[in-house]
This record gives sequence, C-alpha cells and structure tokens, in this order.
Amino acid sequence: MPSTPHRALRALLALCTAAGLASVAAPAAHASPGTGPTAVVTMGDSYISGEAGRWLGNSLTNSGSRNGTDRAWTGSAYDPSRVYGTTAGGCHRSDTAEVRSAGPIASSLINLACSGATTKNVFRASQGGQAYRGEAPQADQLAAVAASHDVELIALSVGGNDLGFADIIRACATDYIVWYSYCHDDQQGEVDARIDGVMADVGRSVDEIRAVMTGAGYSASDYRIVLQSYPSPIPRSSENRYVESGWSRTNTGGCPFWNADSDWARDSLVPQLANRLKGVAAAKGVQFMDLRDALQGREVCARASRQVTSTAPASGTSSEWARWIDSQSTQGLVQESMHPNAYGQQALGRCLALVHARPTGNHSCRNTAGAGPSGMYLTTG
Repeated sequence: MPSTPHRALRALLALCTAAGLASVAAPAAHASPGTGPTAVVTMGDSYISGEAGRWLGNSLTNSGSRNGTDRAWTGSAYDPSRVYGTTAGGCHRSDTAEVRSAGPIASSLINLACSGATTKNVFRASQGGQAYRGEAPQADQLAAVAASHDVELIALSVGGNDLGFADIIRACATDYIVWYSYCHDDQQGEVDARIDGVMADVGRSVDEIRAVMTGAGYSASDYRIVLQSYPSPIPRSSENRYVESGWSRTNTGGCPFWNADSDWARDSLVPQLANRLKGVAAAKGVQFMDLRDALQGREVCARASRQVTSTAPASGTSSEWARWIDSQSTQGLVQESMHPNAYGQQALGRCLALVHARPTGNHSCRNTAGAGPSGMYLTTG
C-alpha cells in the first residue's frame, strides 16, 4: 500500500529478512518499514505453513512417483526438500503454501508459519512465547520483517494444535479401526472444555502481532490482519464414496471414520471452531476468512473427487485436495495427513489473493464444482 507521511518518518531499524524465506536473516543494511518492499506475511500452524504440499492428490501406488502424486520423487529417490526446502523434517513450509500460491500480491511473500505450532509459538519471547523447531517465536521473526518491509497484510491460522486437532483425528481413526466405537461424544466434551482458553490465546496472538507492528512504527491503518479458520479434510457421510462398513475407508480411501463421526467433524466441529474464530476476529477488529467450505467436494474420499491412477492422472479439477491417512505408513509422513495438499494449498492461496483485494469485511471462500484451484470465490459475511 502507498506510504503515508507518518510512515515515512519511522525510525530506520537494522534487522532485515530475506524475502520469502522461512527464518529471519542476520542484521544487514538499514531499511525504512514504510518505504521498503511490500510484503504479505503468513503466520501460525501447518494449515498455512504448507504441510502436505508434497502431494498432488492421493494414489494407491507405493513406488516411484506414485502415479505422479509425489512431488518429492527425483527419478531415483525421494527428496522432501524439493518441496519443503530447508524446512523439510521441520516446519514443512512448502513451495505451494498459501502465501506462495497467492500470486504477485506483494513484492515479498513471507511464510513464518510452522507445522505443529501453537499460539505460544506465536507470542514474543519477552511475553512468554516459545521457540519451536529451532526457530524464534514467530512474532519476534515478524519484528525483523516489519523493520525491513512495508507489510501490507498478515494472515494468521492458529488454534487447531492448541485444541488438539491431531489427537482428535487419531482418536476417531483408532475408534474406527480398532475399537469399533464412536469418538464424537467424548471428543466434543474435550473440545468444549478447552475451546474458551484456546480462543483467548488466539486473541492474544492477534495482540502480540499488533504489539510488534506498533513497535515497528506502524499505525493500525497501515496494515491488515486476516484471521482464518480451517477447512474440513473429510466429507459428510452422504458425500463419501466408500461404504461405512468393511475396510475400504481404511485401506483404499484413507478416511477411516464412522458416518456419525464424519458428520460431527464436518458439520459440528469445523463450524464450531470457525464461528468461535470469527468471534475473536470481531472482538479484535481484524478481518476474518472462513475456510470451512473451501474443500467441499474435494475432501479425502469425497464422492465428487477421485484418486489418481495410472489411467486417471493428477488433476486440480478431479483429484482430492487433501492428504489422506496412510494407515500402512508407506508414503511420506504421518504428520502430512488431513492437510490441504498442493491443490488445496493453491486453492487457499487463491482465497488469500481474493481477500487481499478486499480491504474490508469478512469473507467465506468456496470452490467452484468442476473447476480447479483458480475457481475459488468469495462470499461476504
């Protein structure tokens, strides 16, 4: 955004960061935040860092490029750094992460998010924030970016790990595969017991970001914060292409969940979290991007999508947009499960670009049936 007179008067600060890199660079030349290169920054957890960006849909083939779905295949071996760069095995900031897939919306597209991060990994160290995977708290990394760039927008995805998303998925899959029982009743109680505290910490994350930006000389009108929710990686039971009984959901589809648990996750848990995050955004005066329906029809096992085979190549218009649960652990890492894959991240990047073009208001981002990631569109509210 254009510099204003008061921004031009900001004190020159010494720290700078390499554009688009995951971690903060050593101090270099002085720069003015109001006149440096424009930047859009993403912060938070795996849903925005780029976890699972290694995959173009899901395939049952366990060798080679896995029918073209495994972007880490070199032709002779698997090298995850082809997708995750230096963060392979750690933060998993992929080359298709949301901010990297948003297009030329700023001079610098900077991803500070880290797979597995919680709100405490966002807070400044001086305020109790914790380093994670060998990196300083994300707010402290943001301080260096704000000093060397003209930050226009900061997108934040956080709270899911505080709430225990991975544990919920593990419990529900285990109840399907091992115990033949439902998970939603017990898990709903756990969520209800924790969600107030989680939302308070999400709100504090917004406050920490604001404090950093104020300290760097920005006024509230100089930049935007966009808090986003989470997309559902699994479909409703009525939209699942595999029958509930038997082993097809586990061994073929990679979606080992009972119908009742699938419906609970899709129509209760994901909306509950989205609605509470929207409330935090309203309380803190930031924009909200609702992603609860972003993967509709593109989820793992969704009837409207299909797996990749030797005769049905990977395609953004027909393949699944989320990573399945690999129950046999024969492909990639477990931590990639239930995250938007490369197609899903391209879609979320399109959502970010659309919101970047709308400086006010709350928006929901949805996909167009039969279209690829470029077919994402916004609705207001």
